[in-house]
Amino acid sequence: MNTKLYVLLAAAVLALSACNKSDEAAASADQAQAAATDAATAAGDAAAAAGDAAVAATDAAATATTDAAAQAGDAAAAAATDAAATTADAAADAAAATADAAAATADKADAAAEEVKK
Repeated sequence: MNTKLYVLLAAAVLALSACNKSDEAAASADQAQAAATDAATAAGDAAAAAGDAAVAATDAAATATTDAAAQAGDAAAAAATDAAATTADAAADAAAATADAAAATADKADAAAEEVKK
């Protein structure tokens, strides 16, 4: 009978030991699940941050492109204005030269007419 008691006692100790390990395993599983959840949340946050960075980069590129286009437009307008002013100056110079030539021809014509009158 004592042997059966010791065997029963040993079985009870082993059963309790198995229960404790089972509780530890469950606790470890819970911790692993919490860690996995935290990792998934961190990955989601990282993806959101990457998306925000991409949006910011796109906005910056669009702003830079708009600024460059505005500067190019301003430069083109300034060049057109300068070209128009240069053309107007050249036309005025040509008109003045034509007027001088016409005046010189008129003077020669007057001189020839006076020569004919004499």
